[in-house]
Amino acid sequence: MARSNVAKPPLLYEVEIESLDFDGRGVAHRDGKVVFVEGALPGERVTARILRSKKNYELAEVETIHRQSSRREVPRCPHFGVCGGCSMQHLDARSQVAAKQRVLEDNLWHIGRVKPETMLPAIHGPSWGYRYKARLGVRLVEKKGGMLVGFHERKSSFIADMDSCEILPARISALLRPLRALLGSLSIRDRMPQIELAVGQNAGENAGQEVDVLVLRNLEALTPADEAALARFADERRIQFWLQPKGPDTAYLLHPLDAPPLAYALPEFDIVMPFLPTDFTQVNPQINSLLVRRAMQLLQPAPGERIADYFCGLGNFTLPIARLGAQVMGFESNARLVERARANASHNGLAQGAEFAVANLFETGAPAAKAFGSFDKVLIDPPREGALELVKALGESPEGSHPRAIVYVSCNPSTLARDAAVLCAVNGYRLSAAGVVNMFPHTSHVESIALFQR
Repeated sequence: MARSNVAKPPLLYEVEIESLDFDGRGVAHRDGKVVFVEGALPGERVTARILRSKKNYELAEVETIHRQSSRREVPRCPHFGVCGGCSMQHLDARSQVAAKQRVLEDNLWHIGRVKPETMLPAIHGPSWGYRYKARLGVRLVEKKGGMLVGFHERKSSFIADMDSCEILPARISALLRPLRALLGSLSIRDRMPQIELAVGQNAGENAGQEVDVLVLRNLEALTPADEAALARFADERRIQFWLQPKGPDTAYLLHPLDAPPLAYALPEFDIVMPFLPTDFTQVNPQINSLLVRRAMQLLQPAPGERIADYFCGLGNFTLPIARLGAQVMGFESNARLVERARANASHNGLAQGAEFAVANLFETGAPAAKAFGSFDKVLIDPPREGALELVKALGESPEGSHPRAIVYVSCNPSTLARDAAVLCAVNGYRLSAAGVVNMFPHTSHVESIALFQR
């Protein structure tokens, strides 16, 4: 029998949206299944178009909104829904923060079986133009008009066809289209897969002025004509171009050669932090300043105390701890970062109060935690994988030498909850306080901070 070429009609049905999931999708139930509806908000009644059906759940997107939430907003970005950089622009900013707070509480309870004694006020700030660090994809796509520069499309490896971005600083957003033309004119236009953006402050003579850096990942060498074109563009737009032929450590300044170094400031603690454009720094400097303030308020460093800062990076928390008078030791697995952190301590006159050591905190949590003696307090700021081995090791300290307080800064609520279960159920700590940090407005990404005490 010949197969029918008639396309099946899409599967559509109406559902009531009950809540948001961890990815910012509307959650509904139908015929015993959970339905995740992209683009729907709690309280709405929508017709959902089913994209994928599994035994226990279905994935869908909004086809029609019959009853609209009062919290729905018109997305500001024309690329919303295509670009994968933001997923929650259709929800008002205050409700975004509230949704993230619920995600944090749900993770802590359902994974860690813990509840904070106090929910901290959310840390939030500017919702637009906040992203001072970003990785933009670059791809030559002739059928879309040539070179594309931007974030990836939603749930795709394709680069979104963008000519603006509302979460980047306005002057960087305005560069997207000129960059497309510039990169499309280069001899290696199909051998340059990404651009790393870093915005910082001038750490030279004109301290405080913002500096814009674009690091081009070049898989082949540029020609003299390419370099001349980049130099002209950099001079016209007042930016720095760096090249990165291999890993992050290979990045070097291309033009202008007399460009000032980058830094960011923590003025509340009289700290200036020089950094390289490929270093890890927080994407949102305004929120980072508030986060450091909150961490110091919870940790309460004091003269005479000995404090450990695990996953210290360049010293973002280490140096404020030292400025407040405590003796602090920062631990980091990357030896290059440790050297940079030491240099930053010297730059800020804190070399006597801040020491640093190389330690693999994922595999050798116990030795790293024990080899340098006991600490009165601890700050932990791990990557998304969390700090399971480290928190286990903290519980192995001799009785009476456990840190009195642990401030845990998290970029993944599920690994925070997992580690909280160890700290509370095994190591004898209580979760005194926790709250969200809206580092990435308009995304479902949840950062948080928590205080554990004995």
